[in-house]
Amino acid sequence: MTRSPAFASRRVGVVMGGSSSEREVSLRSGEAVAQALEEVGHDVVRLALADFSDLAQRVTTARIDAAFLALHGRGGEDGCVQGVLELLGIPYTGSGVLASALAMDKAKAKELFRLHNVPTPPYYVARATDLGDLAELHGSFGYPVFVKPRREGSSFGISRADDFAALEQAVEHALEYDSEALVERYVAGREVTVGLLDGRLLGALEVAPKSGVYDHEAKYTPGMTEYFLPARLPAVRLQGVLHLAERAAQAIGARGAVRVDLIVTEGRNEYVLEVNTLPGMTQTSLLPKIAAAAGFGFRDLCQAILAAATVEAPRAVRTSGVAPASVRPAEPVRRAG
Repeated sequence: MTRSPAFASRRVGVVMGGSSSEREVSLRSGEAVAQALEEVGHDVVRLALADFSDLAQRVTTARIDAAFLALHGRGGEDGCVQGVLELLGIPYTGSGVLASALAMDKAKAKELFRLHNVPTPPYYVARATDLGDLAELHGSFGYPVFVKPRREGSSFGISRADDFAALEQAVEHALEYDSEALVERYVAGREVTVGLLDGRLLGALEVAPKSGVYDHEAKYTPGMTEYFLPARLPAVRLQGVLHLAERAAQAIGARGAVRVDLIVTEGRNEYVLEVNTLPGMTQTSLLPKIAAAAGFGFRDLCQAILAAATVEAPRAVRTSGVAPASVRPAEPVRRAG
């Protein structure tokens, strides 16, 4: 694994936009990051993409030393862009190809959670061909449930269903965003999100949407959600939540800046919903809020994320079997100063 020089002033491409439903969120994240990196002396190139067809050409032409990925959604968060940068040998921020793909695919992520004994709500997958037999597929699964596109973010296409009629509508709605829908059992409890930075736990924030559902409107409409930092949990239980989030990120193989979303019940149970490998990076996004409470200002956070930019594939192989210095494991990133 090759890691770029830490904190040195260099030419950075902030990659944002794309063609997913999260394009506008990505553009806001990218601009916030670009401004922060310019303020600390980096030469920043804004690579605002309409799609990814010319990504390789634009990155090569820009002659960047590293790519800061401010992408969200399909194409940018699912390993595709990461794969292009691997082939070009350009260090990039966030998780690698495999971890990005696994985290974006909610069903595959849940399979890994269960394999690693990370509790997650029960679920099943529904396709368009299942609509005629949806009642049989659902069986005794029960209500209420949440229905989500299998590979989507920012809560696009998510619905709650309390009966079969609503379930049909919710699955059809989710299938507008993806070829498959994830039907997940509703678990009552507090919504908590945990931030990690290069393996370091930063803290846990509680999200309390006034509507009761943390959907796209609740995320991006001012005044629709209350935030509690740290989460309103007893100290011992909070430590358990942090440890569970860490295990979930490790199960996926995520690295860099990571956000893990969980449900914490009134009893003693916690459930992981998903791992976000490229969390939002506007100055009001959840990860920057958590990082700020841990002592990372927004510019510090952007610097630390950039310092951990890597490519996974070694650039050279020596016949002696000794790895060159450029591909030896680097020290974990630490906050400057």
